[in-house]
This record gives sequence, structure tokens and C-alpha cells, in this order.
Amino acid sequence: MSIPTAKGQPVGFSVPVILVVVTASAILSISMGIRQSLGLFLPPVSAELGVSAAAFGFALAIQSLVWGISQPIVGALGDRFGPRPVVIGCAAIYAAGLLLMAWGRPVLGLNVGAGLMVGIGIAGTGFGVLFGAVARVVPAERRVQTLGIVSAAGSVATLLIAPLGQYLIVNNGWRAGAAVFALVAFTMAILGALMGPKPAEVEADAEGQGSSIRDSLVAAARHPGFAAMTLAFFACGFQLMYITVHLPAFLAYCGVAPTVGATALGVIGLGNAAGSLLAGYLGSRYSQKRLLALAYLLRTIAIVCFVAKPVTPGSTIVFAAAMGVLWLGVVPLVSGLIVRLFGLRHFNTLFGFAFFSHQIGAFVGSWLGGLSFDLTGSYTVAWGAMIAIGLSAFLLQWFMDDRPRSSSDSACNPAPATT
Repeated sequence: MSIPTAKGQPVGFSVPVILVVVTASAILSISMGIRQSLGLFLPPVSAELGVSAAAFGFALAIQSLVWGISQPIVGALGDRFGPRPVVIGCAAIYAAGLLLMAWGRPVLGLNVGAGLMVGIGIAGTGFGVLFGAVARVVPAERRVQTLGIVSAAGSVATLLIAPLGQYLIVNNGWRAGAAVFALVAFTMAILGALMGPKPAEVEADAEGQGSSIRDSLVAAARHPGFAAMTLAFFACGFQLMYITVHLPAFLAYCGVAPTVGATALGVIGLGNAAGSLLAGYLGSRYSQKRLLALAYLLRTIAIVCFVAKPVTPGSTIVFAAAMGVLWLGVVPLVSGLIVRLFGLRHFNTLFGFAFFSHQIGAFVGSWLGGLSFDLTGSYTVAWGAMIAIGLSAFLLQWFMDDRPRSSSDSACNPAPATT
């Protein structure tokens, strides 16, 4: 069975589509599962090595920044050489960083291993390169929906990797847990070998007449819609990282049991899987910029409702469920808009620059939450910033200019705008 591509060439479901989608989903799930489980190492590392929580958190903040900074570079390599060598190389760096975390000295192991090296590893095994590989083999009418499926997979492995890590840490020590995590990370390199080179029709585009990476970056910088979307993406990173890092501490400040915070993060993960699937489904049928705007607005409304009333275990779980549904569903929508505006040829590179804004937001959200509490003794300022930034993102995204760049300026014809 085959499906037509934009150029009328059949692409079989068996190898070029299903294999790429399943492999990309597995790699993303492993990459995000390990990253989201690294917090399990804080107590044992702190106890054995005397590392403070602030030092451990700083290493993970470095990881977020390095992920964002390296994403455009790694994305450009993916555009140039295809996903296979990028995934294999970055998976190996990911695994080596985890090993260095286990056996390096505290500063070298955490800042260089868990921070720098794992950050680079995530850039090559995360959204940008994998979404580019999937987008190139899926027809336009199914592209956003399929990216939603891949995004939903990003939460699945956490349900297995986090308990595995906790078991290993308790029974075999944190170094053994890190070593097993490194082995799991290296399986991404094996899976990366299945990604294959860029499809023939994309290679033909790359060899034909079209824009260079520099031309695409200049066009993106001059496109007001891309600028608005990138600024709004900052809000996404700010909100998500603030909640991931500071929600448990905020709940403790409000007198809520610590187990509720852990449960809330689990509910967010489950909600993200459902929300990503829903975003992909809706994004293939309705305006992606409007859906993005509504996601930012609904997040902000959920935040207002949560902090406006007394915080209880019940309200926390409801808040976590709402935020989970709105968690990473924005990523396939942003990806769909980039393809709509500029085509596929330099998708990885352009996604990387947009995602860099997301990671800057993540760093600021994590930092501001702690800073506001240290200065004021509460999280009120941080929650207020979350609301203001969320509303700004809604306005930027709602009025975004989503008219595609002229096809004469792009190697791949962008899709028409949706209203």
C-alpha cells in the first residue's frame, strides 16, 4: 500500500513511513524518559558527594541551555547529512555523558557530563532532528497528526525508565543506575541506524535550485510570523520548566503532602500523551496558529484558577491534568507552522532556532522561580510572571502572520495557510 507525496511519488507505509515513525517515536521516548528521570539522582549524589541541590540543579540548567544552543547546529547537520549520522553520534555523546556523570568528579561529572554532553545528546535525539525525519516521509495532509503521535510517545518511556532508575539506585547504587541509563541511551544509536538517509524526493530538492541555509535564516528573521511564533515559544519553555522544577516545592510551601507533587508530575506525563495526539489531530484540520494561541490561553486560565483558590490535593491533580493535556502538544503545531512557512528543506535548522527561544524560556522560568522565592519568601511573583507571559504569548500567536514565504524562495513548496 502506498500514499502520494507532494510530488506525486508513492511512499510505502511499510518501510519509509511506518519504520521511520516508529523508530523516531522510540528514540524520542527514550531520550525524554532518561532526561525526565535525572532528578532521581539528586538525593544519592548529594549524600555521597556532598553536592548541593543548587549545584545539581545548575548542571541541569546548563543542560537545558546547551540543548537550546546546540539545537540549530545539530539541526543544520540533520538537514545536510540526514538523521542517521546525527542520531547515532548524539546518542553516543548522550551515553558518554551519563557515564561521565557516574565516574567523573562532581564538577566534571555533573557540569560536563550531565550538563554539556547530555544537552548535546538530547539535541540530536529530541524533537528537531526526529520531527524533520518524520515530516519528510509523511504527506502534507497527515504531517501534523503524525508529529502529534511522535510527540505523544515522548512521555511513554518515562513510565518505565523512572521506576527502573529508582529500583537500581535503591538496590545497586546511583552509579549503577547511571551506567544502565547510559546503556539504554546507547540503544538510541542502534535505532538511529534504522532512520535511513533523507528520502529521494528531498535529496532531489537539496540538489536542485533553492535557497541556502543562510537564505532561509535571513528569510525567517525577516518574517514577522516566525518572529512572533518564536517569541511565543519562549512562554512555553518558561511555563513548563517552572512547573517541572518548582511545583513540588510550591506544594510543600502550601502544606500539601510531597506525594501529591510526584503524583501530579505523573499525571502531567499521561496528559501530555493524550494532549499531543489531540493537538496533532486538530492541527491537521484547523488553523495551527489559532490552536497554538488557544493552548497558551488555556494554560494561563488553568494557572489563574489554580492559584486563585486554596491549593489542595484535589485542585493540584486537576491542574496537573489540564496542564498535561496542554504540555507538549504545541511542538507538532510549531513544527507544522514552520513547514507551512518555509517548506521542508531547512526545517531542522529553523526549528532549532525557534526551540532555542523555548530553552531560554525554560532557563529563565527555572531561575526566576527560585529567585522570586529567595527574595520575597513566596512564589507569587513567579506565578504572576507565568500569567503575564502566557497572555502575551496568546496575543502574539493569535495575530501571527502565517502567510508562507514565496515558493520561489524555498527549495520545497510550503503548504498554503489555514484559516
